[in-house]
Amino acid sequence: QVQLVESGGGSVQAGGSLRLSCVASRAITSDFCMAWFRQAPGEEREGVARIDGDRSISYADSVKGRFTISRDNAKNTLYLQMNSLKPEDTAMYSCAAAHPFFSRGRCNSASEAVFGYWGQGTQVTVSS
Repeated sequence: QVQLVESGGGSVQAGGSLRLSCVASRAITSDFCMAWFRQAPGEEREGVARIDGDRSISYADSVKGRFTISRDNAKNTLYLQMNSLKPEDTAMYSCAAAHPFFSRGRCNSASEAVFGYWGQGTQVTVSS
């Protein structure tokens, strides 16, 4: 069974930091494309950061220089280190995985539809 479980969300003041974690079941192997998405109330879901099996990484312009995505394949865990948080970062953050059959070579540009596995999300709230 494929499962993604996020943790690490919470409430912080602007300028603070949070580290999100996403533990994946063993069915999600190291060659899966992994990503963090976020969705604020009343807005569309947007991709925040992606990391492929070959460790290639991409970020949304809005988080470049502030967020860092990483993965520990030995622990089947995806991370998102978020620094210098802003009120506009407030959203539900979800991790997602895309099978390499669909994502190989295009992890950093694939549409949201390629990600077939999703976690339930963890809320991040940044106050000014």
